[in-house]
Amino acid sequence: MTQQTEDKSKYRVVLCGASAYDQKYYFNKQFDALPESVKEELHILCVLFTEDVGGVFTVEFDLNGRVVLNSRKDEGDLLYDDVGAPLLIGQVYRKKKELLRGISIYFRVTFLHEDPAALLEEEEDDD
Repeated sequence: MTQQTEDKSKYRVVLCGASAYDQKYYFNKQFDALPESVKEELHILCVLFTEDVGGVFTVEFDLNGRVVLNSRKDEGDLLYDDVGAPLLIGQVYRKKKELLRGISIYFRVTFLHEDPAALLEEEEDDD
């Protein structure tokens, strides 16, 4: 699980999230242009995560456009799976690598106004 400090978390943009406490899903309307299939996959991911470990799960972007998966619990929540949450986050990073890479590129081009050609070159260098 990515640890956050209060200062850094203020500068994150939340794409979507789910809460086991009020059984709700949130999707940031600024990202409505994403394909429906991507939005559906994110919805399923968030809801299944909170059903599995509890708490609140969010998909966020940091200042550099990297995707950050975050899980947290309310104080006193004894049902939250403290061990399973970081393990499941690691699994999501591995299994959903292409999805997360794609939404990161989308964010960096659309919101950070980075050059798409440079991002593609960067992606090729990483492979």
